[in-house]
Amino acid sequence: MSEIIDIAVIGAGPAGLAAASVTAQHGLTVVLLDEQPAAGGQIYRAIGSADAHLQDILGRDYAAGRTLLNILDQPAIDYRAGATVWNLTAQGNISYSLGGSARTLSARHVIVCTGALERPMPFPGWTVPGVMTAGAGQILLKSSELIPPAPTLLAGNGPLLFLVAAQYLRAGHRPAAIVETTPWRNYGAALGALPGALRANSYLRKGWALLAEIKRGRLPHYRAAKNLRALGTAHVEALEFRAGGRQRRIPCASLLIHSGIVPNIQISRALDLDHSWDPAQRCWRPRLGAWGETSLETISIAGDGASIGGAEAALHCGRLAALHAAWRLGAIESHAEITRLAKGERKALAVHHAARPFLDLLYAPPRAFLDPPDETIVCRCEEVSAGAIRGYAELGCLGPNQTKAFGRPGMGPCQGRYCGLSVAEIIAAARGIPLENVGYYRVRPPIKPVTLGEVSALSG
Repeated sequence: MSEIIDIAVIGAGPAGLAAASVTAQHGLTVVLLDEQPAAGGQIYRAIGSADAHLQDILGRDYAAGRTLLNILDQPAIDYRAGATVWNLTAQGNISYSLGGSARTLSARHVIVCTGALERPMPFPGWTVPGVMTAGAGQILLKSSELIPPAPTLLAGNGPLLFLVAAQYLRAGHRPAAIVETTPWRNYGAALGALPGALRANSYLRKGWALLAEIKRGRLPHYRAAKNLRALGTAHVEALEFRAGGRQRRIPCASLLIHSGIVPNIQISRALDLDHSWDPAQRCWRPRLGAWGETSLETISIAGDGASIGGAEAALHCGRLAALHAAWRLGAIESHAEITRLAKGERKALAVHHAARPFLDLLYAPPRAFLDPPDETIVCRCEEVSAGAIRGYAELGCLGPNQTKAFGRPGMGPCQGRYCGLSVAEIIAAARGIPLENVGYYRVRPPIKPVTLGEVSALSG
C-alpha cells in the first residue's frame, strides 16, 4: 500500500529546501524527493562536500548555499536522495525509483521544485563530441573538481558564461576565449529597463565584478559573434565564427556553450496544467497564482521551474508555496495569518525580480539559435535536422506533436526536454505564425526512464 503524507516536495534545490522547511515548521509530514545524491540543486550542487578551496573557486554565492543544508536537520523532513520521480497524478500520487526499485506515495499536496534546464543552442556542429553546455562544465567542477581538456572555449550569451569563465580562472585554467553572441541591438533594447534593475543593484554589481575579473585574466573576448560552426568529427577541433567584421577560427579541445536557461516543465506538462507563453524569456511556463498554485489545487510549483528568477528568488517562492499549502491543509488557521507571514517574502522577491526585465532583454537569444540552418541537428536523440522539420511544416505539420509522426523528434530518451523549444520555434518561423499558436509536446509518463522490472514489481 502506498504511504500517505501531508506534503511531498519534488526537488532539493533552493526552492525545495525552503518549501520543506516551512511546511515542517507548521507540523506537517514532509517527504523531500530529489534525484541527485546530495541536496543543493544545480546552483549548490555538491555544496555539502566542497572544501574551502573549491568554495573559493566557485565564489561566495555558492558557498552561501551551505547553510541551506541545515534545513535537512529538521526531524519532520523525510529527505530521500537519489529518488527519481517518473510519474505524478492530479490526485498527488507519486511514483519514483530509489535504489533500483520503484515505490509510491500519496500526498495531500505536492510542491514541484524541479528547477531549470539550459536553453537548447543548436548550430552546425554542436553535437560533435567535446561540445557541452556551460552548465555541464560547471557540474564537472562542482562534483569532481574537473575541468574539460584545454584549450577550452566558451561561446554563447548569458551571465552563466561569465561566471564559468571566472571560476575557471580562479582554478588556474585559462580559457582560450569567450565568444559572446549577444547582438549589439540587445544593449539598446535593455537600456530602457536599466532604471528598474537598479532596485536589484547587487545583480549588476556581481555582473560588473565578473567582467572585471575576466578582463584582469586577459581573456580574449569576442562580442556580437555570429555564424558559429563547431569543426571536428571524432572530437571538436575548432570554432569558426564571424566577429568584428572578420571570419575567425579558434582551435579548441573543449567547447562550452550557453544561451540562457528555461523552466523545466516536464512534470507540469505531463499533468496537463495550464501554461502561458513568456515572450520575454521565450519559453513556456506554468500559469500560477500569487502563491505558486496551479490549475490543479493539489499541485504548486516554485522556483525556476515556474519562471526564471535565480537561487535567492527561488527561496522566497518556495516559502510562499509552502505557506499556502500549510494554510490549505489547515496547519495555518487564517488567510490573514499567511498574508502576514508572506509580507517579507514578497517584498524581498520583488527586489530580486526587478532585474529580470533588464536581463531578459540584454540576453535574449539570438535568432540564429532559435531558427538554425537546415543542416543543424535539432533533436539529438533521433538526429532530426532543422531542414527536416521545415520540410514537415511544408507538408502540413502544424506543431511539435505532429512532428513525431513525420520524423520522431521528441520521441527519444529526453522526451523533448532539449529540442521542444527549438522544434516549436522552427515550425512557427516556417509557418509565419506566433510561437504560442504552435504549442508544445504533449508529455506523458514515465517522465524519466524506468525499467519494466521496476514497474512490474510495483504492480505486483
